[in-house]
Amino acid sequence: MKTALVTGASSGIGRDIARELSRQGWRVLLAARRKERLQELAEELPNPARVYVCDLSKERDCRWLHARAREQKVSLLVNAAGFGLYGDFLHTSLDRELRMIDVNIRAVHILTKLFVRDFAERGEGRILNVASSAGFLPGPLLSTYYATKNYVVRLSEAIAEELRSMDSEVTISCLCPGPVDTEFNKVAGAKFGVKPKKSADVARIAVRDTLRGKLLIVPGWSTKLGLAAGRLVPDRQMLRIVKLLQEMKG
Repeated sequence: MKTALVTGASSGIGRDIARELSRQGWRVLLAARRKERLQELAEELPNPARVYVCDLSKERDCRWLHARAREQKVSLLVNAAGFGLYGDFLHTSLDRELRMIDVNIRAVHILTKLFVRDFAERGEGRILNVASSAGFLPGPLLSTYYATKNYVVRLSEAIAEELRSMDSEVTISCLCPGPVDTEFNKVAGAKFGVKPKKSADVARIAVRDTLRGKLLIVPGWSTKLGLAAGRLVPDRQMLRIVKLLQEMKG
């Protein structure tokens, strides 16, 4: 039985990816801060699961989690932990933004680095980094969140090319959905301006395409078309469009 590590497994896409992997026969290691939620999920899953309570905004917890998961011979890493913060940059909390950077960027970077080395040494393994369609855009009113997801997308793309040029069997994928029905907007202090996709549907697509070795995973034709159209719009105009869309979330 293969083993996967899923961060951010206590809610949202991370939780549903864990469910999908377990349904497909994977043993899943569940990591997040909320112990009770992780235990509830572990009891629900059809295959064995382990719970690791940690705070990925802290480097030492990231390194601790890697060490524990490495002992379990993980062959799939899912970096799904993350959150957002809505509001104009002038007034949003600096402390909260710095924690967001720690979770959305530093934790992803640390775990990706450590596991890609393990996988390359072993000659196999897959990584799925959960980003967002926001990773291809600027994000007025969600500026720090959009910036963090841009980092995750570009980092994943660069690593994927390095692995490809080495003829490595290790693959990295990046999930870039549009709005998804999770706790994200509640945490961010915003609301959806368009109808969100179901988290379980996004998770199913993410797992399928990751196991196929696909680099960029963008669920839904409307999101794909929106991103394609955005490439034709000048940057200044795109900034204004995105800001108008974000104002609908306030």
